[in-house]
Amino acid sequence: MEENNVTKEEIFEYTYSAKRQEEIDTIKKKYLPPEEDKMEQLRKLDASVTMRATVWSIIVGIIGALVFGAGMSASLVGDKSMFVPGIILGIVGLIIMGSAVPVYYSIVKKMREKIAPQILALAEELSK
Repeated sequence: MEENNVTKEEIFEYTYSAKRQEEIDTIKKKYLPPEEDKMEQLRKLDASVTMRATVWSIIVGIIGALVFGAGMSASLVGDKSMFVPGIILGIVGLIIMGSAVPVYYSIVKKMREKIAPQILALAEELSK
């Protein structure tokens, strides 16, 4: 019978920890340049269409609310000479607020037409 005389220098030890490797990968990703895959580009392009439209419709809605508020204040707080101009200003504010939704849809339509070739090309690449 042959004996195994193994010294400490000849022993190979290997320890693997999934948690440790995951932490190393997380830290490593912080220092690598960001990689943007095609799916992420597609998501960002799609989101940019509605984001721009949302921002502009909110701006129009806020302006309309401010004009409406000014008209309401003029008709309620001011003297009787400001009542009719206040009502007119309030109606103008309501019209501006009401135009926020059509502004949203018109911007979405224009942006979709503008970005459609890029989105369709990316979608075609991804579906292969």
